[in-house]
Amino acid sequence: MVVKKDGRREQWDTEKLTLGISKACDKRPISVKQIRQLVDDVGKDIGALALEEIPADQIGELAMKKLRELDEVAYVRFASVYRSFKDIDEFMDELSSLVKKRGS
Repeated sequence: MVVKKDGRREQWDTEKLTLGISKACDKRPISVKQIRQLVDDVGKDIGALALEEIPADQIGELAMKKLRELDEVAYVRFASVYRSFKDIDEFMDELSSLVKKRGS
């Protein structure tokens, strides 16, 4: 079960994650196969945790980590929706962090 931010519980739905990742990858050089693999990998990571319930935040973080490795632009798109940046400063902080990690 996935525990949403508002406390609701839903069944794990790979299609929901696939849709979100696909939107972030729109017009990027990322194949459907790569998106499916990313979603499968997130599902495996969740399964390895062996939890009865997992917070949606944790799923989002797992997806963002894998997406960052795949495509930085798609990662920023996904993060902007997932993290609901309140203003341009939060968005710029995320971009700065990404640039710093790239340089490391």
